[in-house]
Amino acid sequence: MQRILARRARTAEGWQADVAVTLEDGQITAVQDGQSHESGDVQVDVLLPALGNLHSHTFQRAMAGMTEHRAAGQDSFWTWRSLMYRFVDQLTPEDYEAIAALTFMEMMEAGYAAVGEFHYVHHTPGGTPYARLTELSDRVFAAAAETGIGLTHLPVLYSCGGAGEQPLAGGQLRFGNDIERFATLVTQARAHAARALPSDARVGVAPHSLRAICPADLAEAVTLAEDNPIHIHIAEQPREVEEISTWLGARPVDWLLANAEVDAQWCLIHATHMTEAETVAMARSGAVAGLCPITEANLGDGPFNGPLYLQNGGAFGVGSDSNVRIALGEELRTLEYSQRLHHLQRNVMIAGEGSVGAALYLGAASGGARALGRNSGRIVPGALADLVAIDASGPALCTLDGDAVLDGLCFSAPDRIVTDMWSAGRHRVRSGRHVEHDQIVQTYQTRLQALLSRI
Repeated sequence: MQRILARRARTAEGWQADVAVTLEDGQITAVQDGQSHESGDVQVDVLLPALGNLHSHTFQRAMAGMTEHRAAGQDSFWTWRSLMYRFVDQLTPEDYEAIAALTFMEMMEAGYAAVGEFHYVHHTPGGTPYARLTELSDRVFAAAAETGIGLTHLPVLYSCGGAGEQPLAGGQLRFGNDIERFATLVTQARAHAARALPSDARVGVAPHSLRAICPADLAEAVTLAEDNPIHIHIAEQPREVEEISTWLGARPVDWLLANAEVDAQWCLIHATHMTEAETVAMARSGAVAGLCPITEANLGDGPFNGPLYLQNGGAFGVGSDSNVRIALGEELRTLEYSQRLHHLQRNVMIAGEGSVGAALYLGAASGGARALGRNSGRIVPGALADLVAIDASGPALCTLDGDAVLDGLCFSAPDRIVTDMWSAGRHRVRSGRHVEHDQIVQTYQTRLQALLSRI
């Protein structure tokens, strides 16, 4: 049993002062008056429900800073993707594990208790499976076990090289599976995760995108999810929308909603290019919009249709995607600022009136938990103990109270504001640092030096 004594906490009932939160077996078992201090209590300033990072490709963390040089012609998502394919062909399993561990550690230090790892690198360069089909998934599991992050692993079905069932080529060969081998991979990954990870871990499925699969395979992949999350990239780029419309006769979101039973089990990643009708239909489906504002800005994807989506009851969460920068406050801030620039208004990402910071933070906590299949996102008995403590005594937050603290957290606080992090009760960030910080960084640096020597 653990007990956290918070000076202030944002519980499911609102802000409370002097709160004691009791944790047992990874869950919150009590939220009580905490004026009496007991030996062994962890004392914190402000306690919040921790967010889940609903969309990540951890290996891309090692590319950060390598793709910001403009070459001849017009740079775009597609030119970035070509560079990514060349990079991924150099990764070994050892590299993959070291990069994943560093990325997961940085997420926890930034305030994320859990992650949805959208995992599409499965095989050796050239596409030959490893002797152990789940070799690279197992490396992700090892990194999650080392860091203690809550993992929703999302093996990706990637069977086509482009819209119209084009063949896989180049760097895509490491991603490819037919539906039969993919089913085997998912089954084995679930068995390995059950042995290697705590009980809060989940293994869902992720059809990569409509351009990277065929319709028949999508239908079969969905059945493999069972009661676990289903994630898919959708409508990220105008060229993608055009190609899918030409091939399937409908825009991506329209086609998906008409041909799959999209509901609260689904997370639609990006969805940055939708009509108003698609936006309303997606919001009403119950699916979570998986928004990755820093990556979407970095890749020039475009902004999400936020106000109309929220007006129709849409759920959303945030993810760090390419991991070019892992900063929770900046992710939420970029989401709001992208809407302000697009709509030429202020305080956009809220349905009605009130604190925009609270709408962003608590909305992403709720939507992220749903997308990851975690009973989290709230400080309430029975929920997973996914909790984060911040220090609000510094200049950016010291004058703020109530939901204004969340406004400050989203719009003015520095990155290094997290003091403690619990993922399903695992207290792995203390005094602002992960308990395995130094070893994880050292291993990462050693592996990256070897990797860069091969590129």
